[in-house]
Amino acid sequence: MTESSFQDDVLGELGDDKLTEIAGLLGTDDSGARETVSQTVGAMTGDLRQKADADDADGVAVRQAIAEVAEAEPPLEGVATLGGLGGLLSGGMMAGVLAKVGKPVAAAVSKRTGIPAATVSRVIEMLIPVVLAVLAKRASGRAAGTAAPGAAPSGAPGTSGGLGDLLGGGKK
Repeated sequence: MTESSFQDDVLGELGDDKLTEIAGLLGTDDSGARETVSQTVGAMTGDLRQKADADDADGVAVRQAIAEVAEAEPPLEGVATLGGLGGLLSGGMMAGVLAKVGKPVAAAVSKRTGIPAATVSRVIEMLIPVVLAVLAKRASGRAAGTAAPGAAPSGAPGTSGGLGDLLGGGKK
């Protein structure tokens, strides 16, 4: 099964208008914005994978957030529906987890790219609802397919399989 990368899905969900807005924020063109978004999303997903594998409070929180996304209904259709996310966007666990990883991700991307961390943080703020939408779409696709419900139980340490399924590419 050929599957698009998580970064590609985020870029597709982001759309040209938001990508152009991010380019303006970064002071670059759409290509530069696309590269920065890809790097930022890659760093966010890498951090999520690492936290999901941890046997600590952060790991439990990430696994619970994954379970919440996997169980969310109805599936989202486009960024325009983000106002209707209810629990996911207005305090859902995954939104909180993504916000929490935002600061270290902004610092890492800033160090790698030379873009000020405050600017990368603003890009991350714009990306969180899009990442949530892509996670929810992928979760609804997995639920409709062959994936077992609750692939990432909320109390089991080291079970990032649910996240790996949502992000694609398996565990790293």
